[in-house]
Amino acid sequence: MSPAKNALFIPKELSWLSFNERVLQEAYDKHVPLIERVRFLGIFSSNMDEFFKVRVASVRRATLLSSLSDTPCTSRELLEQIQQKVIDLQERFDAIYLELMKELVRCNIFLVNELQLNDFHRHWLHKYFNDNLMRHIAPFVLTKHSELIKNINDDATYLCVCLHQGDDKQYAFVEVPTANIPRFIELPSQHKTKVKYLILLDNIIRHCIDQLFKPFFEYTELEVFSMKMTRDAEFDISVELDKTQLEQMSNGLKKRLRAQPVRLVFDREMPEHMLNTLKKQLNISSTECLIPGGRYHSFKDFINFPNLGRKKLQNDKIPALSSAKFNAGANSFEAIGEHDILLNYPYHKFSHFTELVRQAAYDPAVTAIKINLYRVAKNSHIMQSLIDAVKNGKRVTAVIELLARFDEQSNIDWTVRLTEAGVKVHHGIPSLKVHSKLCLISRKEGNETVLYAHIGSGNFNEGTARFYTDFSLFTADQKITQEVKQVFDLLKRPYHKDNFEHLIVSPFNSRQRWLTLIDDEISAARQNKPAAITLKINNLVDDNMVNKLYEASQAGVKIKLLIRGMCSLLPQVKGMSDNIEVLSIVDRFLEHSRVMQFYANGAEKLYIGSSDWMTRNLDERIEVCTPIYDIELKQMITDILHIQFNDNTKARIIEPLQQNHYKPRGNKRKVRSQIAIHHYLTQYEIKQAQRISQKVADNLADVEPEWLEQPLQKKA
Repeated sequence: MSPAKNALFIPKELSWLSFNERVLQEAYDKHVPLIERVRFLGIFSSNMDEFFKVRVASVRRATLLSSLSDTPCTSRELLEQIQQKVIDLQERFDAIYLELMKELVRCNIFLVNELQLNDFHRHWLHKYFNDNLMRHIAPFVLTKHSELIKNINDDATYLCVCLHQGDDKQYAFVEVPTANIPRFIELPSQHKTKVKYLILLDNIIRHCIDQLFKPFFEYTELEVFSMKMTRDAEFDISVELDKTQLEQMSNGLKKRLRAQPVRLVFDREMPEHMLNTLKKQLNISSTECLIPGGRYHSFKDFINFPNLGRKKLQNDKIPALSSAKFNAGANSFEAIGEHDILLNYPYHKFSHFTELVRQAAYDPAVTAIKINLYRVAKNSHIMQSLIDAVKNGKRVTAVIELLARFDEQSNIDWTVRLTEAGVKVHHGIPSLKVHSKLCLISRKEGNETVLYAHIGSGNFNEGTARFYTDFSLFTADQKITQEVKQVFDLLKRPYHKDNFEHLIVSPFNSRQRWLTLIDDEISAARQNKPAAITLKINNLVDDNMVNKLYEASQAGVKIKLLIRGMCSLLPQVKGMSDNIEVLSIVDRFLEHSRVMQFYANGAEKLYIGSSDWMTRNLDERIEVCTPIYDIELKQMITDILHIQFNDNTKARIIEPLQQNHYKPRGNKRKVRSQIAIHHYLTQYEIKQAQRISQKVADNLADVEPEWLEQPLQKKA
């Protein structure tokens, strides 16, 4: 990275850490219910795990490669900046954790350790350990012939145990078995009381550690400290002509299990002899991989921290809304055929989509179903409907992305299950991830085949649809659906050139189409005409797109960006980005939808879809964005964007120093966009239902009863 580039772009890794700092702000925010604050610690920790597996691992590889050449190493400097920022965040994390534990105590919830137990709980825990926990534990005993690095699981919490016998030291490692037992165990009450006690599995093991080792080892002293290792998540898939892509993926996952560590988090109270043993066993020679922390690791389990207190300690549930348009149809196809439908999860029910696929599975008129699958729920109703559709004689094609990071094994398992059921499964184009969110249903209506399509920004996943914000368009507009069909055809015939007039499809036309749309705004601004761009995306880190936005700003185009995660663009820099405003919203739902809006000389062009503005999304993946043509739906999305840009409660201002200041409220009324959007959509659906009811009533009024058509009979 040259000095000139440094002046124009924020390194994406540092920008990502700034995003996770916003997550940590939620744990610190006293306006957030207490249990939710504790859970945000879990979200922060889970995010940090992935950051090290992917982002830091990539920078470390670049550092190692640069050491083999004579070129200046800028990745080394970046790695040092990352290290310092991570340590700062870890210190803030630890301080917030201690504060939250005090807050829990004030609410009569005690998270105790093994040194804070009374006699009743000590006896109860020994029995619990013997009856429920011990069978899940098999310590790994380190010998001169064993290798720790090959026998330790990525991201699991371990207790590093040292058994002292005189000058002899015997090391052993105990994995905390969170895959089999909940991380938090509620302790029973000896007497009737409002006080609730929780204990971590880690501390149950510490309390009962002698039960593991006394029967087999002699020792006079025992030390126990926690640690967690994170490996490089990237793995090579070597092209072997005699193996299928499925077999290559399976081999690649095995390589991941043996990948080199990129992080070792350890209890900062750990003695030097123990830390030195870990560094030697894990081949860690530098301090860049070492993160001193507190007593506990794998805080991602705190995402599921239980609420043992009053309901007000966690968020009230926001009820998902039914779509009046879907409800008005005799079936999903009639509803979509009447008019385009736009849903916004999690404010709307995801079950409208699962119901569409369920109906398609047995509707006699449906002949075929095609769907992209990137991440799906563990117990997916959608997958069962695809299997049911095959049983009913439908042609079903599922494009499953095997390279969906951290979901690879799940997608391999679904590939096998669907294939055995008769679903035609393929994995797209080997060199391109399929990240689009498409479903296409063919239905015989009269003498023609009518296509129904779903195009969205989120995965077909019932689980994440409950807390990811995403747009989903359902349409029977044959201009759009025919091009969706072209995308599925491209996945089978990647070298066949298609011209997309309506859809924006990566990597075929997206970069050029976005650049052209920005150029049109630049041209208008230079003619002193109104010009504006509004983007809501997860990440903005493609250099060319950032430079084009700088050019647009300098031309006078008003640009408003809503970026959840990484943003390489430097806003509000005089002479370069004066006309660019960037906000980021972190709240109870994960902002995941993508919207691109252009003024277009008053005609307003608006798109939703699956693509961020990252190089990988523009050039290395199959992504699909669709125009929204329905005037009412365009207005809905515009209104929602307006609400979000007026958020003065959860919106942070993104600026060059990345200080994450909240957008000032001033004397304006409080706007918390996620709550306001739910209220807006509630009113929207009420109005839709009233309009539909009125339309039905008007239609009924136009139909004369049969008796009016008959001549009146005179009485005899």
